[in-house]
Amino acid sequence: MGRIKVGISSWTEPTLVKSGWYPPTATTAEDRLRYYASKFPIVEIDSTFYAIPNEKTAQLWVERTPKDFTFNAKAYALLTQHPAPAARLPKDLREKVSDSKSNLYFKDLAPKEKESLWDRFRAGLQPLQDAGKLGAIVEDLREWLPDFKIAIEFRQALWLKDERRQRVFEFLKGQGLGYVVVDEPQGFGSSVPPVVAVTAPLGMVRFHGQNRENWEKKGISTAEKFRYLYQPSELKTWVPRLRDMAAQAGEVHAVMNNCYADYAVRNAADLSELLQ
Repeated sequence: MGRIKVGISSWTEPTLVKSGWYPPTATTAEDRLRYYASKFPIVEIDSTFYAIPNEKTAQLWVERTPKDFTFNAKAYALLTQHPAPAARLPKDLREKVSDSKSNLYFKDLAPKEKESLWDRFRAGLQPLQDAGKLGAIVEDLREWLPDFKIAIEFRQALWLKDERRQRVFEFLKGQGLGYVVVDEPQGFGSSVPPVVAVTAPLGMVRFHGQNRENWEKKGISTAEKFRYLYQPSELKTWVPRLRDMAAQAGEVHAVMNNCYADYAVRNAADLSELLQ
């Protein structure tokens, strides 16, 4: 039986900070991370999707958490073919691109700038990797991050259609890539089914909640989209699935992404108790 680590997707989410879950004495980013790490063994870094991680900040994360604490990190938007505001590029790179575009794609960069972006992303997370605290980068970055663990979360159900599913899993296994199981509302065009599988020594489940009303609603915040508090009975159905995954993998990460107020930390604690 492998180890199951339970945590949430962002310890800095504003509605969590405002919810009162952190003690009144936790007034700084350092205080909040230390407190969070005293309650859970893993967390996901959301900020790395929006900006290149800072090496000094990553070193502080290493110093402020226990030895066996784990960070999963989202890949920077441009590196995953998502658009990103030019203003979020490092200053020296920003000055080399046309200011006529408010949003950039990776293809808009020159070859040297592309390589530099990868180098900076890798360097920004290197302190976590060196300390043995980097769990996985959530995206397909094997070519550029050969020494890091990679986990893939599909956002389209077509990848998991019955006729394609087995070929997809075999490909992931052959490339040493982890597959991310998701729990989210079903019946929408954007819905990905909660197919349970393990394709690498690290398994992962991300819990997005079941807020059907807000799942595809426009003009709302991310927190409102994932505003859903799981009942213990819902989480209980995941216990045998997580244990089965752990039997196949060396480690499983169960990450609560229902980050509205203190919902994620409450459910992470609930799931931890059920697993015990």
